[in-house]
Amino acid sequence: MSSPTRTAPPASTAPRRRIGEIDAVRGLALCGILFVNIPPIMEMSGIVDQQVLPGRHVLDLFVQERFFPIFSLLFGVGFGLFLRSAGSRHPRPRVLLVRRLLALFGVGLLHSLLHPGEALTPYALFGLVFLLPLSWANRWVNLVLGLGGVSTALVLFGGGLPLIPGLLVLGFALAQLGVPEALPRLGGWIGAVFALAVLGAAVALPVQERDPLMAGFATPSGVAGICLATAYATGLLLLLRTPLRGVLGAVLEPLGRMALTNYVTATLLLIPLGHLAGLHGSSAYGAMALLATGILLLQLLWSRFWLARFRQGPLEWAWRCFTWWDVQPFRR
Repeated sequence: MSSPTRTAPPASTAPRRRIGEIDAVRGLALCGILFVNIPPIMEMSGIVDQQVLPGRHVLDLFVQERFFPIFSLLFGVGFGLFLRSAGSRHPRPRVLLVRRLLALFGVGLLHSLLHPGEALTPYALFGLVFLLPLSWANRWVNLVLGLGGVSTALVLFGGGLPLIPGLLVLGFALAQLGVPEALPRLGGWIGAVFALAVLGAAVALPVQERDPLMAGFATPSGVAGICLATAYATGLLLLLRTPLRGVLGAVLEPLGRMALTNYVTATLLLIPLGHLAGLHGSSAYGAMALLATGILLLQLLWSRFWLARFRQGPLEWAWRCFTWWDVQPFRR
């Protein structure tokens, strides 16, 4: 890595323009994922006498497997946007992509010491195995492969971890197609996808409800998860086209811009605070929800404070330095 005395990086490494809608949707996904992560980390009980507890049941219906698909898709989108941007500024953009994925894998390994079910490590591995070779493929080929991968994972595995490769490739294909930049012009399409997703969820959720003990392990819950994830993401995109854009953007965009930092620091916060709150081994889902809300409020304040003074979150900055193998500008 070049000398830290360097005051400015080469012009070719200047950050690309942020897409506020993508940051907001990423921030929404980050909020939902925290509610999902606390119970397994705190080893909370969700089933007593073969009955799903009410708090856990609400999570299974509306949160579990409803936000990680958004996060996974957006990782694919982010890698696609990065590769396109790096390709216009560097002669070997895929070398940068490999370094970016290897750095993510390292952060994920460290994070997994506290959170064994964390997502960064599989994102990095699947990115190397699928995104890197498919970066040479046609965008329409990647779109078909992504949709096929998601469908296959739902049919054969009921969703879960096997969804990640398809979602990453699908997000990558959407970036190749230029969908993120075109979002302001796609209101009609977004509305149509939202309506179809709500209809799909209305059909899939009652089927999932017939066997609540199989939530997360059967195709109906996986289909409901994809439908609700799509409805949440497109519903937010529609709201961002209304006067609520100011409020929603102010809350969600800072969280999304620092998603990596906030994802990791949430684990660092929830473990000691969860033990102090007596959540370990408990079934206190109300207290869990309060803890998650408190952490998110703290992270919102922290993110807004930080981004008013710095260009990126600390982990995002370190990730960028490793990717470009150069010290990047930090302060605004």
